[in-house]
Amino acid sequence: MAYFFYCRDRPGSMPLRWELNEDHWAFMDRYADVMIARGPTLTADGEGVTGSMHIVDLPDAAAVREFAFEEPNHKAGVYREVLIRGWKNVLGRTMWEFTGATAGHRRFLVIAHGRPDPSGDHGELEAAQHRYLDDGHRRHLIAYGPLLSEDGSAWTGTALLLELPDRGAVEALMADEPYARAGLYESVEIHDWRFGGRPVD
Repeated sequence: MAYFFYCRDRPGSMPLRWELNEDHWAFMDRYADVMIARGPTLTADGEGVTGSMHIVDLPDAAAVREFAFEEPNHKAGVYREVLIRGWKNVLGRTMWEFTGATAGHRRFLVIAHGRPDPSGDHGELEAAQHRYLDDGHRRHLIAYGPLLSEDGSAWTGTALLLELPDRGAVEALMADEPYARAGLYESVEIHDWRFGGRPVD
């Protein structure tokens, strides 16, 4: 099952993060064959790091806990919070298979947190979301899918990685997104984001 992890940095943790870069990359190298997407979220000017996002295919709860809490940045105190959710890979690809890069566009991570929904029946909304994103915005999508409870049984929101000209374009896309129009998001985070991984010389 795929899992979505978003780790928020503690204020002032950037020097420690730089110090641990090699340890972090070495840890992530162990998951290279099951990594779907990864990368840091950034301040608006692109100069600072605010967190780390990873989407990884993992076999069980023990593997999820190891990935989240044995990672060097977490153990050293870089992060103040770790969000863990199940995730469905709607496009069925990794970020490295994205071929729609456009000069001048920026990359974003969107985390849309769902409201508690007693009905839990999202069949029509899910289909509408696929039509909206796949038909109208597919060329901008790096990856997207529903956020789920850790056991995969309940919808808890949506996570998207996308490339658009600016934050305003992301806000406009999300304003018309079917779950948003139905009032099922409690909050929507939009983060500047970039592809992560060990630099290639």
